[in-house]
Amino acid sequence: MIDLFEQMKNGSRKQRDAYTAINELRLIQQLKNYQPVLCGTIPLGIDLDTSDLDIIMEVEDLNLFERTIHHLYRNKPAFYMKRTNIRGREVVKANFWFNNFEFELFAQHQPVHQQNAYLHMLIEYKLLQNDPTLKEKILQLKKQGYTTEEAFCKRLNISGDPYEGLIRYGRKTKMITGTS
Repeated sequence: MIDLFEQMKNGSRKQRDAYTAINELRLIQQLKNYQPVLCGTIPLGIDLDTSDLDIIMEVEDLNLFERTIHHLYRNKPAFYMKRTNIRGREVVKANFWFNNFEFELFAQHQPVHQQNAYLHMLIEYKLLQNDPTLKEKILQLKKQGYTTEEAFCKRLNISGDPYEGLIRYGRKTKMITGTS
């Protein structure tokens, strides 16, 4: 399992600021029982000004999680929480602002290393490691309005649903396994 969070303290200005914000919030410590993992574009350095901090978690009891999140973050600006189904799984998403960053907390009853956000980040990380010139190409597509997954799929000529397509590509190229 990769964890890019610690690397951010020595990264770009935005990565260092994000690292500081997460630590000031004590989010990792307060939610440690849910195995929080920072995913998304900021740890990869392919973020835009509008990018948020995506924290994924494994949660068995979504009701308890909702109460915990409400207690911890309800007073943060633009706090919002909802429960929904994504790809057949019940999830809780909570958003709020802290230290100039939008946080998105994402919880479902699935190990974090098997969640799509983590798998996407792992594939994207490996692709960027294999081809450092890809970073600027992805950023250009994102500035044109593509999502991160859409941008990678466009560069890799993957058709169809970009979220599923990226996972298929990662499995086909052995960047991830069925249990990554």
